[in-house]
Amino acid sequence: MQVSHEVVNMELLQLYKVLGAEYDLTETHYTFGGHSFSFLSVFDSYALLDRISPEEFIKDEQMPYWAEIWPSAITLSSFIADELSLAGQSVIEIGAGVGLVSVVAAWKGADVLATDYSLEALRFARYNGMKNRVNLVYEKLDWRLVQCSTQFDLLFAADVLYERVNLLPIAMAIDKLLKPGGVAYLADPRRRLAEQFLELAAENNFVITSFPRKYIEGSKTVAVNIYKMTRQ
Repeated sequence: MQVSHEVVNMELLQLYKVLGAEYDLTETHYTFGGHSFSFLSVFDSYALLDRISPEEFIKDEQMPYWAEIWPSAITLSSFIADELSLAGQSVIEIGAGVGLVSVVAAWKGADVLATDYSLEALRFARYNGMKNRVNLVYEKLDWRLVQCSTQFDLLFAADVLYERVNLLPIAMAIDKLLKPGGVAYLADPRRRLAEQFLELAAENNFVITSFPRKYIEGSKTVAVNIYKMTRQ
């Protein structure tokens, strides 16, 4: 077991050096379910905008949202740690970013596939999985064209309802990725687009239950809703 830890620590150090050569890094600590976690992310995500060429933006309109840890992800992670039993459950996270939610779900005993459209994000998710001593599987996933044939007991997503063009693809992706009887949990900072998404989900035979939460950091308070989606 000690050898295994040494190998992981060596891989962590190597990956940290690689990421540190490409990004200004920051490490943030959180406590979920009474357990301490540490997450690596990009210090200034706005600095990454200069890396996106006009050609790449026209092709995908992908902004580096993955590089930040958002209040919705923190709130969903807390919800998972405190209120869900995940032991033995199969879980997929879409739009995983640096892997906060996936790590906490794996810590709760789930078998987790962390997915994101950005391969850059998945490198951070891999680091954070190793750093927090949980087992994650990582895969690139485009929710506009889901090619993953596996279905899951649970799906998690935090702060993915930010562009109208993505609403229908996300609803369709959730429908394709969930097993019959499966449940999705989406966390969102109460954007108006979320209301449109919920209407769309209801039209596609999903029942929605809302759990209102608040994320508080110092003097900053963000209202976050966690939406539980089940099929009719």
